Amino acid sequence: MSAMMQTGGNDVLVDRAVAATETWPAEVELILSALEAAGNPHDNRRQHPRMSYRTIAELRLFSDQPGTPSWRLYTRDVSARGVGFITAHRLPLGYGGVIQLPTPRTGRTVSVNGTLFRCREISDGWFDGALYFNREQWVFAPQQQQG
Repeated sequence: MSAMMQTGGNDVLVDRAVAATETWPAEVELILSALEAAGNPHDNRRQHPRMSYRTIAELRLFSDQPGTPSWRLYTRDVSARGVGFITAHRLPLGYGGVIQLPTPRTGRTVSVNGTLFRCREISDGWFDGALYFNREQWVFAPQQQQG
């Protein structure tokens, strides 16, 4: 199950199960807060609205060797078309894989095929990335605002 939390004056959906069972590195919270405060000048060009969503996800690339551990991702936002994240790993652009992450409203873990389209270093040893889903995942669409 997820909960809303205030960070830097903004509402952020945080996966409660993750918050209760795992401690994020202090660097992760600092980087996510800084990215959120900076905003995204491209938000108005997006076809699908994103919502802040902080949880831990695991990514397995199709090119990974059998037995290789999955890549740990700390998500920052999500939409029906993809997910933004930070990670301590430089990931290869254009590679496909399967991301496993909990859904915002039920907490049920889903596996979604996707392709990496951004991974750039944003601080020493940390990378800002994005993965688009190969098919729209409406379970990650923000709920419509009720009037």
